[in-house]
Amino acid sequence: MTTTAIEAAVLRVINEMHANLGQELTIDDMARTAMFSKFHFTRVFRDVTGTSPGRYLSALRLQEAKRLLLETNFSVADISSQVGYSSVGTFSSRFKSCVGVSPSMFRELEGFTQEIGPGEHAAVPAEGVHGSLRGRVHLPEDRTPGHCFVGLFPTPVPQGQPVRCAVLNGPGSFELRDIPAGTWYVLVHSVPYGYEHLPSGTGDEDIVSVGSYGPVTAHQDTLLMPAEITLRPLDALDPPILMALLDLRTDALDRIAG
Repeated sequence: MTTTAIEAAVLRVINEMHANLGQELTIDDMARTAMFSKFHFTRVFRDVTGTSPGRYLSALRLQEAKRLLLETNFSVADISSQVGYSSVGTFSSRFKSCVGVSPSMFRELEGFTQEIGPGEHAAVPAEGVHGSLRGRVHLPEDRTPGHCFVGLFPTPVPQGQPVRCAVLNGPGSFELRDIPAGTWYVLVHSVPYGYEHLPSGTGDEDIVSVGSYGPVTAHQDTLLMPAEITLRPLDALDPPILMALLDLRTDALDRIAG
């Protein structure tokens, strides 16, 4: 099959996921929608999206939960049920693991967080630390510039706490320090200035720009090459951006400082 045909099959499954977020959807169901064997489908889906069908579906459910927390007055328990969780405890634990804050705190902070991950200044053991990863974020002329979040993750999916991160005022150079030994992905996303109030993953996809670099393996004795990352529009095949980001609005920063 051509790449276009494979991506179209995966997109059919993603659309089916969107339509059945509150229902049980098995790998067999998804494979039938894609018209692939179960094992071939799972491999193809991961190749196209960077993650498994089950993790992608879970991410879509949490993305919808984020929207419901911000746009409705439904209780956390009601939202948990609406996005397919039978246990509110499991939902809350999964939400905090992937988004970075609990559902109730996400709602209280209007979709943001006051802290992201360990950041570049976090203390880490000297053993197993490689050094710094430098790079530059580029934005095509047809994309609107804005703040850029740069995170180092163990998978090509931007969820959970980054191992290292930085927030740039706009496209340009970055440095992630004290990179632990291991294999990592640098994931970047940006929204235009003035749209910082839109929590990641819940706004208009057309305004979100994303980019990635990796996998890159850090060893004690290896110099990491500079990462050149060109941003592009968020695509329908991209996994949702689940992390809650720092609130960059002036009034919110004033409240935190106070």
